[in-house]
Amino acid sequence: MSVSEVAKTANLSRAAARRILLTLEDLGYVRAEHARYSLRPKVLELGYAYLSSLYPWDYAFPVMQAFSAEIDENCLAGVMDGDDVVCVSRTTRKPVPVSVPVGGRIPAFASSMGRVILANEDPDKLEAYLDRVELRAYTPQTITSVTELRAELDRVRAQGWSLVEHELTPGVVGLAAPIYGAGHRVVAALNVSMHGDQAGSAEHIKAIRPRLLECSRELSLLFAGSTET
Repeated sequence: MSVSEVAKTANLSRAAARRILLTLEDLGYVRAEHARYSLRPKVLELGYAYLSSLYPWDYAFPVMQAFSAEIDENCLAGVMDGDDVVCVSRTTRKPVPVSVPVGGRIPAFASSMGRVILANEDPDKLEAYLDRVELRAYTPQTITSVTELRAELDRVRAQGWSLVEHELTPGVVGLAAPIYGAGHRVVAALNVSMHGDQAGSAEHIKAIRPRLLECSRELSLLFAGSTET
């Protein structure tokens, strides 16, 4: 972006935007080329510092890696941010046609991670979410009825896990379990993303589910002792 574009987007004067950009350039967060500014990789440190200050993802990742290796599937962890789930950690065991990178966002209502978190949300917050969310059909299987979504969230809350089949992306099955923090509050979700014919195998899902729940309990022990407030 140019200085003028940054100033307009940030609602700043052009002089103020230029001073800030020069400071960020000096700190290594942006680069200037042909009078236009772009982000440098160092900016990722800011987001990761925020996540690390809340939850012990550095300690959680080896647990996720071991779990991913055991089941030979890709594994993700996500937290709610607004009406979306943001991926904050992931492992990669298999190449997949569609993947969610760290920092990537997916709609909570149509994802297994989102449903696990929503199912354990405070009733008032859940009602506010259901009142404002647009239940868009990403595939023919996507739940687009508030009544159906409520029923599904009740089911997830009762069983302690969520299975979403082909609702967000055709051919992709997501299985997720909650991660608890202090006060037994759900603060994140652990997901296994499966692709292809094996993903639709009831036997495969049934075999993975107990290990997923065990891994989420391990992560909950870490998170319950974090400094999150």
